[in-house]
Amino acid sequence: MRLESEESLLLIVDLQSRLLPVIHGGEQAVEEAGWLGEVAQALSVPVWITEQYPQGLGGSDPRLVARLPEARIFQKAHFGAHDEATFAEALRESGKRQVVICGSEAHICVMQSALGLLDAGYEVYWLVEATASRRPEEARLARERVTAMGAIPVSADMVAYEWLNRCDDERFKAVHRAYLRERSDRSLRFF
Repeated sequence: MRLESEESLLLIVDLQSRLLPVIHGGEQAVEEAGWLGEVAQALSVPVWITEQYPQGLGGSDPRLVARLPEARIFQKAHFGAHDEATFAEALRESGKRQVVICGSEAHICVMQSALGLLDAGYEVYWLVEATASRRPEEARLARERVTAMGAIPVSADMVAYEWLNRCDDERFKAVHRAYLRERSDRSLRFF
């Protein structure tokens, strides 16, 4: 299975202001999700953001919201986004079949969202460097569980280049200048 920009959606789960200070790797998760979100917007790939109980956990990180003005934000009570009827209906109506997922906490809301999407028949791609938990061991365990169920672990670079598909058009040149070139020497941790 290869990602196609026309079939994809980026789902950023619960990178919220009051939760992030206790998330191991939370800063990197925001940076990487924001970076891939900007690439997605440049390629007309929808970006969706969820917020779990924002009155207690705060809204989405303001840096993320500022970078992704086209993102659609969903508030949820269920840990799994697909368990929310409005989210599930919107996703069905979008016609997208591939969901690149990231966020926090990996072993709770991201994992339950991924499992719900898999159960509903979507292809799920787990964005490793942008999916974190309070304890990194739980993020790794969540990744192992969802990949055993059929999700595919990916990096942001993998996703961007698959969405681009080729290097001989203006779309690639614009994204390369704006996003890819500056990223090449960035040090990352993969959870």
